Amino acid sequence: MEQKHPTQVSPEQLQAIGAGLLAYVKPIAAEDASRMLGQPVAAGPEGMLFALFGANGEPISISQSREAAIGNAEEHELVPTSLH
Repeated sequence: MEQKHPTQVSPEQLQAIGAGLLAYVKPIAAEDASRMLGQPVAAGPEGMLFALFGANGEPISISQSREAAIGNAEEHELVPTSLH
């Protein structure tokens, strides 16, 4: 019986999976958003914000609601997924 070896994927190849197709929505604290943007950011009604990231981890937008983050993904013609 032939042994199968796992396929090795480089970090660059892994980052490219889903590029231009997928984005993920992740809840973030206002302090983290402020650090990302380099300026103060007000938190949403529940004290959290929602960041939209490309499949490669690049930030795309920060919103005050999950629904707005999903809308931003759809505006960029990306399929939104959640990250917990």
